[in-house]
Amino acid sequence: MPRTITPQRLARIRSVLARRQPDLTLVLSNIHDPHNVSAIYRSCDAFGVHTVHLHYTTTAFPALGRKSSASARKWVRTVRHDDARAMIDGLKAEGCQVLATGFSATARPVLDFDFTRPTAVILGNEHDGVEPELKELATDEIYIPMQGMIQSLNVSVAAAVTLFEAWRQRWEAGFYGTPRLDAAAYEAAVEEWAAK
Repeated sequence: MPRTITPQRLARIRSVLARRQPDLTLVLSNIHDPHNVSAIYRSCDAFGVHTVHLHYTTTAFPALGRKSSASARKWVRTVRHDDARAMIDGLKAEGCQVLATGFSATARPVLDFDFTRPTAVILGNEHDGVEPELKELATDEIYIPMQGMIQSLNVSVAAAVTLFEAWRQRWEAGFYGTPRLDAAAYEAAVEEWAAK
């Protein structure tokens, strides 16, 4: 642990990590706009998402601006994948319900889902949405109910709305009141963050 870290900063790091949700995650799939990706990372940090999964197969992960990257991305773990099935199988093996965003006939409103369960939400790119391969592997498909003429949201807004609903449910269930990371993972994260 760096000797230059102040007690206040260390206390802040410990406090934030105590509220991280290791069993709530997003999968970003071929989202190419750097502003959207940066905004998604900010929402993940804000709502306590500990890890984001990247599935980039048809486009490169966007170059994020130094300022936006430094402000949020460094506080959220990132895991990269190039094999969709292995990624989804891994999430399911961790007990996650895997929810793809979309508007198919079988999609259900985000409010229908229990986000106190371990959950991974797949967000597709700005033009085509979630790839069919990932939708087929998902547990369910979700959408955000809207009342206007436009029936889709910007992907970063959709991420924030979905994470807010997850936060609301988890807050009411007391998930942010006690640490969710196990002791070893928590202390390792404290060491890592203190060095940033």
